[in-house]
Amino acid sequence: MINNTNEESVEKKTLNFIEAAVENDLKEGKNNSKVQTRFPPEPNGYLHIGHAKAICMDFGIAKQYGGVCNLRFDDTNPVKEDVEYVDSIKQDIEWLGFKWNNIYYASDYFQQLWDFAVALIKQGKAYVDEQTAEEIAKQKGTPTQAGTDSPFRNRPIEENLRLFQEMTDGNVQEGAMVLRAKIDMGHSNMHFRDPIIYRIIHHHHHRTHDAWKVYPMYDFAHGQSDYFEGVTHSLCTLEFEVHRPLYDYFIDELIETPELAGEAGYRPRQMEFNRLNLTYTVMSKRKLLTLVKEGLVNGWDDPRMPTICGYRRRGYSPEAIRNFINMIGYTKYEALNDVSMLEAAVREDLNKRATRVSAVLNPVKLIITNYPEGKVEALEAINNPEDENSGTHIIEFSRELWMERDDFMEDAPKKYFRMTPGQEVRLKSAYIVKCTGCKKDENGNIIEVHCEYDPNTKSGMPDSGRKVKGTLHWVSCAHSLPAEVRLYDRLFNVENPAAEQEKDFRELLNPDSLKTVTNCYVEKYLSELKPADYLQFQRIGYFNIDQDSTPDKLIFNRTVGLKDTWGKLNK
Repeated sequence: MINNTNEESVEKKTLNFIEAAVENDLKEGKNNSKVQTRFPPEPNGYLHIGHAKAICMDFGIAKQYGGVCNLRFDDTNPVKEDVEYVDSIKQDIEWLGFKWNNIYYASDYFQQLWDFAVALIKQGKAYVDEQTAEEIAKQKGTPTQAGTDSPFRNRPIEENLRLFQEMTDGNVQEGAMVLRAKIDMGHSNMHFRDPIIYRIIHHHHHRTHDAWKVYPMYDFAHGQSDYFEGVTHSLCTLEFEVHRPLYDYFIDELIETPELAGEAGYRPRQMEFNRLNLTYTVMSKRKLLTLVKEGLVNGWDDPRMPTICGYRRRGYSPEAIRNFINMIGYTKYEALNDVSMLEAAVREDLNKRATRVSAVLNPVKLIITNYPEGKVEALEAINNPEDENSGTHIIEFSRELWMERDDFMEDAPKKYFRMTPGQEVRLKSAYIVKCTGCKKDENGNIIEVHCEYDPNTKSGMPDSGRKVKGTLHWVSCAHSLPAEVRLYDRLFNVENPAAEQEKDFRELLNPDSLKTVTNCYVEKYLSELKPADYLQFQRIGYFNIDQDSTPDKLIFNRTVGLKDTWGKLNK
Protein backbone atom coordinates (compact mmCIF):
# COMPACT_ATOMS: atom_id res chain seq x y z
CA MET A 1 0.00 0.00 0.00
CA ILE A 2 1.44 3.37 -0.95
CA ASN A 3 0.70 5.97 1.70
CA ASN A 4 3.35 8.46 0.66
CA THR A 5 2.00 12.01 0.86
CA ASN A 6 4.71 13.43 -1.39
CA GLU A 7 3.93 14.05 -5.03
CA GLU A 8 6.73 11.73 -6.12
CA SER A 9 5.50 8.35 -7.30
CA VAL A 10 6.79 5.29 -5.49
CA GLU A 11 7.37 2.05 -7.34
CA LYS A 12 5.00 -0.62 -6.09
CA LYS A 13 6.04 -4.24 -6.51
CA THR A 14 2.85 -6.01 -5.46
CA LEU A 15 -0.75 -5.09 -4.81
CA ASN A 16 -2.54 -5.91 -1.60
CA PHE A 17 -5.97 -7.52 -1.97
CA ILE A 18 -7.86 -4.24 -1.64
CA GLU A 19 -5.72 -2.50 -4.24
CA ALA A 20 -6.26 -5.46 -6.56
CA ALA A 21 -10.04 -5.27 -6.04
CA VAL A 22 -10.11 -1.51 -6.68
CA GLU A 23 -8.04 -1.89 -9.85
CA ASN A 24 -10.38 -4.62 -11.06
CA ASP A 25 -13.42 -2.40 -10.38
CA LEU A 26 -11.82 0.39 -12.37
CA LYS A 27 -10.95 -1.99 -15.19
CA GLU A 28 -14.57 -3.16 -15.35
CA GLY A 29 -15.85 0.41 -15.24
CA LYS A 30 -17.82 -0.06 -12.04
CA ASN A 31 -19.26 3.07 -10.42
CA ASN A 32 -18.35 5.06 -13.53
CA SER A 33 -14.68 4.21 -12.88
CA LYS A 34 -14.75 6.41 -9.80
CA VAL A 35 -12.98 5.84 -6.46
CA GLN A 36 -14.38 7.51 -3.38
CA THR A 37 -13.59 6.46 0.20
CA ARG A 38 -14.29 7.85 3.64
CA PHE A 39 -12.75 7.72 7.09
CA PRO A 40 -15.72 7.47 9.51
CA PRO A 41 -14.60 7.80 13.16
CA GLU A 42 -17.07 8.07 16.00
CA PRO A 43 -16.21 11.27 17.94
CA ASN A 44 -16.27 9.56 21.33
CA GLY A 45 -12.54 9.37 22.06
CA TYR A 46 -9.08 10.01 20.72
CA LEU A 47 -7.68 8.13 17.74
CA HIS A 48 -5.15 5.37 18.41
CA ILE A 49 -2.61 3.73 16.13
CA GLY A 50 -5.20 1.20 14.97
CA HIS A 51 -7.12 4.10 13.48
CA ALA A 52 -3.89 5.23 11.81
CA LYS A 53 -3.90 2.02 9.79
CA ALA A 54 -7.45 2.73 8.62
CA ILE A 55 -6.53 6.35 7.85
CA CYS A 56 -3.60 5.21 5.70
CA MET A 57 -5.87 2.79 3.86
CA ASP A 58 -8.80 5.17 3.30
CA PHE A 59 -6.78 8.19 2.29
CA GLY A 60 -4.06 6.15 0.59
CA ILE A 61 -6.43 4.28 -1.75
CA ALA A 62 -8.14 7.53 -2.78
CA LYS A 63 -4.83 9.25 -3.48
CA GLN A 64 -3.36 6.25 -5.27
CA TYR A 65 -6.24 6.01 -7.73
CA GLY A 66 -6.98 9.70 -8.20
CA GLY A 67 -10.11 9.58 -6.07
CA VAL A 68 -11.67 11.39 -3.14
CA CYS A 69 -11.52 10.62 0.57
CA ASN A 70 -13.89 12.42 2.90
CA LEU A 71 -13.88 12.63 6.67
CA ARG A 72 -17.25 11.62 8.11
CA PHE A 73 -17.99 11.70 11.80
CA ASP A 74 -20.32 8.90 12.89
CA ASP A 75 -22.13 11.06 15.43
CA THR A 76 -25.16 8.87 16.11
CA ASN A 77 -24.72 8.52 19.89
CA PRO A 78 -24.78 11.96 21.55
CA VAL A 79 -24.26 10.48 25.02
CA LYS A 80 -20.60 9.68 24.31
CA GLU A 81 -19.67 12.34 21.74
CA ASP A 82 -17.97 15.69 22.15
CA VAL A 83 -16.55 18.53 20.04
CA GLU A 84 -13.23 17.96 21.81
CA TYR A 85 -12.94 14.61 20.06
CA VAL A 86 -13.93 16.09 16.70
CA ASP A 87 -11.11 18.63 16.93
CA SER A 88 -8.53 16.08 18.07
CA ILE A 89 -9.42 13.70 15.22
CA LYS A 90 -8.92 16.46 12.64
CA GLN A 91 -5.56 17.36 14.16
CA ASP A 92 -4.37 13.75 14.20
CA ILE A 93 -5.30 13.12 10.56
CA GLU A 94 -3.46 16.24 9.41
CA TRP A 95 -0.43 15.40 11.55
CA LEU A 96 -0.25 11.96 9.93
CA GLY A 97 0.08 13.75 6.59
CA PHE A 98 -3.40 13.43 5.08
CA LYS A 99 -6.05 15.90 4.01
CA TRP A 100 -9.73 15.17 3.51
CA ASN A 101 -11.71 16.53 0.57
CA ASN A 102 -14.85 17.28 2.59
CA ILE A 103 -16.10 16.92 6.14
CA TYR A 104 -19.45 15.24 6.66
CA TYR A 105 -21.39 13.99 9.65
CA ALA A 106 -23.84 11.13 9.95
CA SER A 107 -26.10 13.79 11.47
CA ASP A 108 -26.16 15.47 8.04
CA TYR A 109 -28.36 12.55 6.98
CA PHE A 110 -30.63 12.27 10.01
CA GLN A 111 -33.70 13.43 8.08
CA GLN A 112 -32.97 11.12 5.13
CA LEU A 113 -32.36 8.17 7.43
CA TRP A 114 -35.57 8.88 9.33
CA ASP A 115 -37.48 9.13 6.06
CA PHE A 116 -36.04 5.77 5.02
CA ALA A 117 -37.10 4.22 8.32
CA VAL A 118 -40.65 5.53 7.79
CA ALA A 119 -40.61 4.07 4.27
CA LEU A 120 -39.66 0.67 5.69
CA ILE A 121 -42.52 0.89 8.18
CA LYS A 122 -44.95 1.70 5.37
CA GLN A 123 -43.66 -1.29 3.41
CA GLY A 124 -44.24 -3.57 6.40
CA LYS A 125 -40.48 -4.03 6.85
CA ALA A 126 -40.05 -2.34 10.25
CA TYR A 127 -41.97 -2.26 13.51
CA VAL A 128 -41.88 -0.67 16.95
CA ASP A 129 -40.95 -3.12 19.69
CA GLU A 130 -41.71 -2.51 23.38
CA GLN A 131 -39.67 -5.38 24.77
CA THR A 132 -36.77 -4.68 27.10
CA ALA A 133 -33.21 -5.02 25.84
CA GLU A 134 -32.89 -8.26 27.82
CA GLU A 135 -36.05 -9.70 26.29
CA ILE A 136 -34.95 -8.79 22.78
CA ALA A 137 -31.57 -10.39 23.32
CA LYS A 138 -33.18 -13.57 24.65
CA GLN A 139 -35.71 -13.97 21.81
CA LYS A 140 -32.98 -13.54 19.18
CA GLY A 141 -31.85 -17.09 19.91
CA THR A 142 -28.30 -18.35 19.49
CA PRO A 143 -26.00 -19.01 16.52
CA THR A 144 -27.32 -22.60 16.47
CA GLN A 145 -30.91 -21.93 17.51
CA ALA A 146 -33.41 -19.78 15.61
CA GLY A 147 -34.95 -16.79 17.30
CA THR A 148 -38.61 -16.31 18.16
CA ASP A 149 -40.85 -13.54 16.94
CA SER A 150 -41.42 -10.48 19.05
CA PRO A 151 -45.01 -10.18 20.28
CA PHE A 152 -45.04 -6.76 18.57
CA ARG A 153 -43.69 -8.00 15.22
CA ASN A 154 -47.04 -7.97 13.42
CA ARG A 155 -48.30 -4.66 14.63
CA PRO A 156 -50.43 -2.77 12.09
CA ILE A 157 -48.47 -0.34 9.93
CA GLU A 158 -50.51 2.66 11.09
CA GLU A 159 -49.81 1.84 14.73
CA ASN A 160 -46.08 1.53 14.02
CA LEU A 161 -46.10 4.90 12.25
CA ARG A 162 -47.92 6.53 15.17
CA LEU A 163 -45.60 5.05 17.79
CA PHE A 164 -42.46 5.91 15.84
CA GLN A 165 -43.70 9.50 15.58
CA GLU A 166 -44.29 9.56 19.34
CA MET A 167 -40.74 8.30 19.85
CA THR A 168 -39.49 11.04 17.51
CA ASP A 169 -41.47 13.73 19.29
CA GLY A 170 -39.89 12.85 22.61
CA ASN A 171 -43.08 11.52 24.16
CA VAL A 172 -41.62 8.11 25.00
CA GLN A 173 -39.00 7.49 27.68
CA GLU A 174 -35.62 6.03 26.84
CA GLY A 175 -35.57 2.25 26.61
CA ALA A 176 -39.33 1.92 26.40
CA MET A 177 -39.43 1.34 22.64
CA VAL A 178 -37.11 0.69 19.70
CA LEU A 179 -37.67 0.44 15.96
CA ARG A 180 -36.61 -2.89 14.47
CA ALA A 181 -36.26 -3.99 10.86
CA LYS A 182 -38.51 -6.95 10.07
CA ILE A 183 -36.22 -9.41 8.26
CA ASP A 184 -35.83 -13.06 9.39
CA MET A 185 -35.75 -14.36 12.97
CA GLY A 186 -34.44 -17.70 11.74
CA HIS A 187 -31.55 -16.33 9.67
CA SER A 188 -28.16 -18.01 10.17
CA ASN A 189 -26.58 -14.56 10.47
CA MET A 190 -27.89 -13.25 13.77
CA HIS A 191 -27.51 -9.65 12.56
CA PHE A 192 -30.52 -10.33 10.32
CA ARG A 193 -32.77 -11.34 13.21
CA ASP A 194 -34.82 -8.15 13.20
CA PRO A 195 -31.99 -5.74 14.08
CA ILE A 196 -32.71 -2.55 16.01
CA ILE A 197 -32.44 0.40 13.65
CA TYR A 198 -33.57 3.28 15.91
CA ARG A 199 -33.45 3.88 19.66
CA ILE A 200 -34.58 6.75 21.88
CA ILE A 201 -31.91 9.08 23.35
CA HIS A 202 -32.92 12.20 25.25
CA HIS A 203 -29.53 13.86 25.20
CA HIS A 204 -28.14 17.08 23.76
CA HIS A 205 -26.32 16.50 20.45
CA HIS A 206 -23.15 18.47 19.70
CA ARG A 207 -24.49 19.53 16.27
CA THR A 208 -28.26 19.03 16.06
CA HIS A 209 -28.74 20.10 19.69
CA ASP A 210 -32.20 18.93 20.85
CA ALA A 211 -33.85 18.50 17.46
CA TRP A 212 -33.84 14.70 17.59
CA LYS A 213 -35.02 12.27 20.22
CA VAL A 214 -34.41 9.12 18.16
CA TYR A 215 -31.06 8.11 16.70
CA PRO A 216 -30.14 5.49 14.07
CA MET A 217 -28.00 2.49 14.92
CA TYR A 218 -24.63 2.02 13.22
CA ASP A 219 -25.75 -0.80 10.92
CA PHE A 220 -28.64 1.31 9.67
CA ALA A 221 -26.80 4.61 9.34
CA HIS A 222 -23.45 3.56 7.93
CA GLY A 223 -24.29 2.03 4.59
CA GLN A 224 -26.95 4.63 3.81
CA SER A 225 -24.54 7.44 4.67
CA ASP A 226 -22.02 5.87 2.29
CA TYR A 227 -24.71 5.81 -0.40
CA PHE A 228 -25.91 9.39 0.15
CA GLU A 229 -22.31 10.58 0.08
CA GLY A 230 -21.16 8.81 -3.08
CA VAL A 231 -18.75 6.33 -1.47
CA THR A 232 -17.67 3.57 -3.86
CA HIS A 233 -15.37 1.59 -1.58
CA SER A 234 -16.31 1.35 2.10
CA LEU A 235 -13.13 0.04 3.75
CA CYS A 236 -13.30 -1.19 7.32
CA THR A 237 -11.75 -3.72 9.69
CA LEU A 238 -12.54 -7.42 9.91
CA GLU A 239 -15.01 -7.27 12.80
CA PHE A 240 -17.47 -5.70 10.34
CA GLU A 241 -17.23 -8.59 7.88
CA VAL A 242 -20.22 -10.34 9.46
CA HIS A 243 -22.15 -7.05 9.18
CA ARG A 244 -21.55 -6.77 5.43
CA PRO A 245 -24.65 -8.77 4.35
CA LEU A 246 -26.82 -6.43 6.43
CA TYR A 247 -24.96 -3.44 4.96
CA ASP A 248 -25.88 -4.73 1.48
CA TYR A 249 -29.46 -5.54 2.53
CA PHE A 250 -30.25 -2.00 3.64
CA ILE A 251 -28.63 -0.50 0.53
CA ASP A 252 -30.77 -2.82 -1.62
CA GLU A 253 -33.86 -1.62 0.24
CA LEU A 254 -32.81 2.00 -0.19
CA ILE A 255 -32.18 1.61 -3.92
CA GLU A 256 -35.64 0.06 -4.23
CA THR A 257 -37.08 3.24 -2.69
CA PRO A 258 -36.34 5.61 -5.62
CA GLU A 259 -37.99 8.66 -4.03
CA LEU A 260 -35.19 8.52 -1.41
CA ALA A 261 -32.32 6.94 -3.34
CA GLY A 262 -32.61 8.99 -6.52
CA GLU A 263 -30.67 7.80 -9.55
CA ALA A 264 -27.17 7.55 -8.16
CA GLY A 265 -25.89 5.00 -10.69
CA TYR A 266 -23.39 3.47 -8.27
CA ARG A 267 -23.29 1.14 -5.33
CA PRO A 268 -20.95 1.21 -2.30
CA ARG A 269 -18.85 -1.91 -1.81
CA GLN A 270 -17.71 -2.86 1.68
CA MET A 271 -14.33 -4.58 2.03
CA GLU A 272 -12.58 -5.56 5.25
CA PHE A 273 -8.94 -5.75 6.29
CA ASN A 274 -7.21 -6.83 9.49
CA ARG A 275 -6.91 -4.53 12.46
CA LEU A 276 -3.63 -3.29 13.87
CA ASN A 277 -2.88 -5.03 17.17
CA LEU A 278 0.37 -4.39 19.03
CA THR A 279 2.18 -6.32 21.73
CA TYR A 280 2.40 -4.71 25.20
CA THR A 281 -0.57 -2.53 24.23
CA VAL A 282 -4.35 -2.38 24.53
CA MET A 283 -6.52 -0.87 21.79
CA SER A 284 -9.88 -1.10 23.53
CA LYS A 285 -11.45 2.35 23.79
CA ARG A 286 -13.11 1.28 27.01
CA LYS A 287 -9.81 0.29 28.59
CA LEU A 288 -8.02 3.39 27.32
CA LEU A 289 -10.80 5.54 28.75
CA THR A 290 -10.45 3.71 32.07
CA LEU A 291 -6.71 4.44 32.14
CA VAL A 292 -7.44 8.14 31.64
CA LYS A 293 -10.38 8.46 34.03
CA GLU A 294 -8.67 6.56 36.85
CA GLY A 295 -5.48 8.60 36.52
CA LEU A 296 -3.37 5.57 35.63
CA VAL A 297 -1.94 7.71 32.82
CA ASN A 298 -1.71 11.47 32.48
CA GLY A 299 -4.44 12.03 29.91
CA TRP A 300 -5.13 10.88 26.36
CA ASP A 301 -1.83 12.34 25.15
CA ASP A 302 0.29 10.59 27.77
CA PRO A 303 3.35 9.39 25.79
CA ARG A 304 2.73 5.82 26.99
CA MET A 305 -0.71 5.72 25.37
CA PRO A 306 -1.17 4.18 21.89
CA THR A 307 -3.11 7.28 20.84
CA ILE A 308 -1.91 9.34 17.90
CA CYS A 309 -1.57 12.38 20.16
CA GLY A 310 0.37 10.24 22.67
CA TYR A 311 2.84 9.09 20.01
CA ARG A 312 3.15 12.67 18.77
CA ARG A 313 3.96 13.93 22.25
CA ARG A 314 6.44 11.10 22.78
CA GLY A 315 8.37 12.15 19.68
CA TYR A 316 7.27 9.63 17.06
CA SER A 317 7.25 11.06 13.54
CA PRO A 318 4.25 10.63 11.23
CA GLU A 319 6.60 9.22 8.60
CA ALA A 320 7.71 6.48 11.01
CA ILE A 321 4.12 5.48 11.74
CA ARG A 322 3.22 5.39 8.05
CA ASN A 323 6.34 3.37 7.27
CA PHE A 324 5.47 0.87 9.99
CA ILE A 325 1.95 0.45 8.63
CA ASN A 326 3.39 -0.16 5.17
CA MET A 327 5.72 -2.77 6.67
CA ILE A 328 2.96 -4.84 8.28
CA GLY A 329 0.60 -4.50 5.31
CA TYR A 330 -3.09 -5.41 4.93
CA THR A 331 -4.49 -8.93 5.00
CA LYS A 332 -7.70 -10.83 5.78
CA TYR A 333 -6.17 -12.45 8.86
CA GLU A 334 -5.90 -10.96 12.35
CA ALA A 335 -2.38 -10.78 13.74
CA LEU A 336 -0.53 -9.47 16.79
CA ASN A 337 2.25 -7.22 15.58
CA ASP A 338 5.43 -6.88 17.61
CA VAL A 339 5.75 -3.33 18.97
CA SER A 340 9.51 -3.65 18.43
CA MET A 341 8.79 -3.34 14.69
CA LEU A 342 7.18 0.03 15.32
CA GLU A 343 10.10 1.08 17.51
CA ALA A 344 12.56 -0.03 14.80
CA ALA A 345 10.66 2.07 12.25
CA VAL A 346 10.92 5.04 14.61
CA ARG A 347 14.67 4.55 15.10
CA GLU A 348 15.24 4.26 11.36
CA ASP A 349 13.30 7.44 10.64
CA LEU A 350 14.69 9.52 13.52
CA ASN A 351 18.23 8.49 12.68
CA LYS A 352 17.80 10.52 9.49
CA ARG A 353 16.15 13.57 11.04
CA ALA A 354 17.10 13.88 14.74
CA THR A 355 19.58 16.55 15.86
CA ARG A 356 22.51 15.06 17.80
CA VAL A 357 23.06 16.69 21.17
CA SER A 358 24.70 15.86 24.48
CA ALA A 359 22.78 15.30 27.68
CA VAL A 360 23.98 13.84 30.98
CA LEU A 361 21.23 12.07 32.92
CA ASN A 362 23.18 10.83 35.95
CA PRO A 363 25.97 13.39 36.36
CA VAL A 364 29.28 13.34 38.12
CA LYS A 365 31.80 16.16 37.75
CA LEU A 366 34.83 15.58 35.52
CA ILE A 367 37.75 17.97 36.14
CA ILE A 368 40.53 18.26 33.56
CA THR A 369 43.29 19.23 35.95
CA ASN A 370 45.78 20.44 33.32
CA TYR A 371 43.27 22.46 31.31
CA PRO A 372 43.65 26.24 31.85
CA GLU A 373 41.20 27.69 34.35
CA GLY A 374 38.80 30.18 32.79
CA LYS A 375 39.47 28.94 29.25
CA VAL A 376 36.43 28.14 27.10
CA GLU A 377 36.52 26.66 23.61
CA ALA A 378 33.62 26.81 21.17
CA LEU A 379 33.52 23.44 19.43
CA GLU A 380 31.48 22.81 16.32
CA ALA A 381 29.09 19.88 16.56
CA ILE A 382 27.40 18.35 13.50
CA ASN A 383 23.62 18.34 13.88
CA ASN A 384 23.07 15.09 12.00
CA PRO A 385 25.85 13.11 10.26
CA GLU A 386 23.16 11.37 8.14
CA ASP A 387 22.10 14.69 6.63
CA GLU A 388 24.77 16.84 5.02
CA ASN A 389 22.39 19.80 5.00
CA SER A 390 21.59 19.63 8.71
CA GLY A 391 24.21 22.22 9.69
CA THR A 392 26.12 22.53 12.94
CA HIS A 393 25.81 24.14 16.35
CA ILE A 394 28.28 25.25 19.02
CA ILE A 395 28.99 23.35 22.22
CA GLU A 396 31.32 24.90 24.82
CA PHE A 397 34.27 23.01 26.29
CA SER A 398 35.82 23.98 29.62
CA ARG A 399 37.88 22.69 32.54
CA GLU A 400 34.92 21.33 34.48
CA LEU A 401 32.44 19.04 32.73
CA TRP A 402 29.51 16.82 33.58
CA MET A 403 29.86 13.19 32.55
CA GLU A 404 27.65 10.13 33.08
CA ARG A 405 28.32 8.48 36.44
CA ASP A 406 27.97 5.08 34.76
CA ASP A 407 30.87 5.96 32.44
CA PHE A 408 33.36 5.84 35.34
CA MET A 409 34.56 2.77 37.23
CA GLU A 410 37.34 2.98 39.77
CA ASP A 411 38.17 -0.72 39.64
CA ALA A 412 37.25 -1.78 36.12
CA PRO A 413 37.40 -5.21 34.43
CA LYS A 414 39.81 -5.84 31.60
CA LYS A 415 37.49 -5.01 28.68
CA TYR A 416 36.07 -1.83 30.20
CA PHE A 417 36.64 0.92 27.62
CA ARG A 418 35.21 3.93 29.44
CA MET A 419 36.71 6.16 32.16
CA THR A 420 38.94 4.37 34.67
CA PRO A 421 42.29 5.34 36.28
CA GLY A 422 45.23 4.99 33.90
CA GLN A 423 43.08 4.59 30.75
CA GLU A 424 42.59 7.00 27.86
CA VAL A 425 39.24 7.86 26.29
CA ARG A 426 38.10 10.50 23.86
CA LEU A 427 35.68 13.19 24.89
CA LYS A 428 33.37 13.46 21.89
CA SER A 429 34.22 16.32 19.51
CA ALA A 430 37.03 17.38 21.89
CA TYR A 431 40.22 15.76 23.22
CA ILE A 432 41.71 12.49 24.37
CA VAL A 433 41.97 12.48 28.16
CA LYS A 434 43.60 10.12 30.64
CA CYS A 435 41.93 9.41 33.97
CA THR A 436 44.15 10.11 36.97
CA GLY A 437 41.76 9.22 39.78
CA CYS A 438 38.72 10.44 41.65
CA LYS A 439 37.58 12.28 44.77
CA LYS A 440 35.10 10.86 47.29
CA ASP A 441 33.00 12.25 50.08
CA GLU A 442 33.07 11.04 53.68
CA ASN A 443 30.67 8.21 52.80
CA GLY A 444 32.82 6.90 49.98
CA ASN A 445 30.65 8.29 47.19
CA ILE A 446 32.49 9.56 44.13
CA ILE A 447 31.93 13.31 43.74
CA GLU A 448 34.67 14.14 41.20
CA VAL A 449 36.61 12.32 38.51
CA HIS A 450 39.99 13.75 37.55
CA CYS A 451 41.83 13.49 34.26
CA GLU A 452 44.44 15.21 32.09
CA TYR A 453 44.03 16.13 28.45
CA ASP A 454 46.45 16.06 25.53
CA PRO A 455 46.13 19.40 23.68
CA ASN A 456 47.42 17.77 20.47
CA THR A 457 44.47 15.39 20.20
CA LYS A 458 41.63 17.78 19.47
CA SER A 459 39.09 16.26 17.10
CA GLY A 460 40.14 16.94 13.55
CA MET A 461 43.85 17.19 14.46
CA PRO A 462 46.51 14.48 14.23
CA ASP A 463 46.69 12.58 17.51
CA SER A 464 50.14 10.99 17.16
CA GLY A 465 48.56 7.81 15.92
CA ARG A 466 47.08 6.98 19.28
CA LYS A 467 43.84 5.01 19.14
CA VAL A 468 41.33 4.81 21.96
CA LYS A 469 38.39 2.44 22.17
CA GLY A 470 36.06 4.60 24.22
CA THR A 471 34.32 7.86 23.29
CA LEU A 472 32.24 9.60 25.97
CA HIS A 473 29.74 12.43 25.78
CA TRP A 474 29.77 15.38 28.18
CA VAL A 475 28.50 18.92 28.78
CA SER A 476 30.29 21.90 30.26
CA CYS A 477 29.29 22.63 33.85
CA ALA A 478 29.28 26.39 33.28
CA HIS A 479 27.50 26.22 29.92
CA SER A 480 24.83 23.58 30.43
CA LEU A 481 21.25 23.84 31.62
CA PRO A 482 19.37 21.73 34.17
CA ALA A 483 16.58 19.61 32.75
CA GLU A 484 13.87 17.12 33.61
CA VAL A 485 13.96 13.92 31.56
CA ARG A 486 11.01 11.55 31.40
CA LEU A 487 12.04 8.01 30.56
CA TYR A 488 9.00 6.36 28.97
CA ASP A 489 8.74 2.64 28.37
CA ARG A 490 6.06 0.12 27.40
CA LEU A 491 2.82 0.55 29.32
CA PHE A 492 2.22 -3.15 29.99
CA ASN A 493 4.47 -5.90 31.30
CA VAL A 494 2.91 -8.74 29.30
CA GLU A 495 3.09 -9.31 25.57
CA ASN A 496 -0.65 -9.64 24.96
CA PRO A 497 -2.68 -7.96 27.75
CA ALA A 498 -5.95 -8.71 25.94
CA ALA A 499 -5.29 -12.45 26.23
CA GLU A 500 -4.92 -12.32 30.01
CA GLN A 501 -8.62 -12.93 30.66
CA GLU A 502 -8.19 -14.07 34.26
CA LYS A 503 -6.56 -10.82 35.39
CA ASP A 504 -7.75 -7.25 35.58
CA PHE A 505 -5.82 -5.41 32.90
CA ARG A 506 -4.76 -2.82 35.50
CA GLU A 507 -2.69 -5.53 37.21
CA LEU A 508 -0.66 -5.93 34.02
CA LEU A 509 0.60 -2.34 33.92
CA ASN A 510 4.38 -1.88 33.87
CA PRO A 511 5.37 -0.03 37.08
CA ASP A 512 8.50 1.24 35.32
CA SER A 513 6.68 2.66 32.29
CA LEU A 514 7.67 6.17 33.44
CA LYS A 515 10.76 7.21 35.37
CA THR A 516 11.32 10.92 35.87
CA VAL A 517 14.92 12.09 36.27
CA THR A 518 15.42 15.65 37.49
CA ASN A 519 19.16 15.98 38.16
CA CYS A 520 20.12 16.19 34.47
CA TYR A 521 22.16 18.60 32.38
CA VAL A 522 21.90 19.38 28.66
CA GLU A 523 23.62 21.64 26.18
CA LYS A 524 22.35 25.22 26.44
CA TYR A 525 21.72 25.04 22.67
CA LEU A 526 18.58 23.06 23.48
CA SER A 527 16.93 26.18 24.90
CA GLU A 528 16.81 27.51 21.32
CA LEU A 529 14.75 24.58 20.05
CA LYS A 530 10.99 24.20 20.15
CA PRO A 531 8.62 21.54 21.53
CA ALA A 532 8.35 18.36 19.43
CA ASP A 533 11.77 18.85 17.81
CA TYR A 534 13.41 15.48 17.20
CA LEU A 535 16.62 14.85 19.13
CA GLN A 536 19.16 12.13 19.72
CA PHE A 537 20.85 12.25 23.10
CA GLN A 538 24.16 10.78 22.03
CA ARG A 539 24.79 7.28 23.36
CA ILE A 540 21.41 7.30 25.17
CA GLY A 541 18.46 7.36 22.81
CA TYR A 542 15.97 9.47 20.88
CA PHE A 543 14.14 12.24 22.71
CA ASN A 544 11.97 15.24 22.04
CA ILE A 545 11.07 18.43 23.85
CA ASP A 546 7.78 18.08 25.72
CA GLN A 547 4.96 20.56 25.23
CA ASP A 548 5.21 21.53 28.92
CA SER A 549 8.83 22.57 28.50
CA THR A 550 9.78 26.23 28.94
CA PRO A 551 13.12 28.07 28.58
CA ASP A 552 13.26 28.17 32.39
CA LYS A 553 12.36 24.50 32.83
CA LEU A 554 13.41 22.19 30.03
CA ILE A 555 11.51 18.88 29.87
CA PHE A 556 12.39 16.03 27.53
CA ASN A 557 10.59 12.78 26.70
CA ARG A 558 12.37 9.60 25.72
CA THR A 559 10.92 8.50 22.40
CA VAL A 560 12.81 5.22 22.09
CA GLY A 561 16.21 3.86 23.07
CA LEU A 562 19.03 3.40 20.60
CA LYS A 563 18.56 -0.37 20.82
CA ASP A 564 15.78 -2.81 21.64
CA THR A 565 16.43 -3.77 25.27
CA TRP A 566 13.13 -5.69 25.63
CA GLY A 567 14.21 -8.17 22.97
CA LYS A 568 17.29 -9.02 25.02
CA LEU A 569 15.25 -9.44 28.19
CA ASN A 570 12.93 -11.94 26.53
CA LYS A 571 15.65 -14.14 25.08
